[in-house]
Amino acid sequence: MSNSAGFDRHITIFSPEGRLYQVEYAFKAVTAANITSIGIRGKDCAVVISQKKVPDKLLDPASVSYIFQISPGIGAVLTGQIADARAAVVRAQSEAAEFRYKYGYEMPCDALAKRLANINQVYTQRAYMRPFGVAITLISVDDEAGPQLYKCDPAGYYVSYKATSTGPKQQEAMNYLDKKLKKMSCAEGEWTDVVELAITALSSVLSVDFRKNDIEIGVVGSDGKFRKLTLDEIDDRLVAIAERD
Repeated sequence: MSNSAGFDRHITIFSPEGRLYQVEYAFKAVTAANITSIGIRGKDCAVVISQKKVPDKLLDPASVSYIFQISPGIGAVLTGQIADARAAVVRAQSEAAEFRYKYGYEMPCDALAKRLANINQVYTQRAYMRPFGVAITLISVDDEAGPQLYKCDPAGYYVSYKATSTGPKQQEAMNYLDKKLKKMSCAEGEWTDVVELAITALSSVLSVDFRKNDIEIGVVGSDGKFRKLTLDEIDDRLVAIAERD
């Protein structure tokens, strides 16, 4: 038995120090996947980028992804256990579709973030449930509020960011982005510039020179539509970074 002395047997039992071990294990599961992702908010766009690791050469790389489309205008990168990620995506897509059916317009990013955080929080209250071992980063561009970037953690906490990161190199990436965006309200330039900043940040903290198959990128542009960049588009941005350096 570990130092938790049995206090981790049920999710609803606090340890004498006031800790919920099962919730802490969910946070550890996010980093255990060894995938680092970054989200950045631009002036009229929002970008998410994630490492892409294909564990087996026999797998079709097109079927391995951590970036998903939730609704026409909302995209997400989920970092952690991929099975939990897919379950969380299905629930998020269902919530967005139900909102669209009920109210007649697309669900705003902040409303979806709040709803998913509330669901995650409920998963920490019941002994027969367990939290998802994923952190969810949502992006969109709202007609009135502009670019949106939210992150929800397994405990049910959500907050808006100018830039954020998730995974084992989270703190290093946050420090890098903090230096770059310290005096700015958001990342400057076109969506291509924001994508290049995201690639540079991830490459810097991981000390890796990426190829186009090593990463995946999702973008919401000024048109408010989410899309994933093709391999050729990712290659164009990598070439632009190499030429600039």
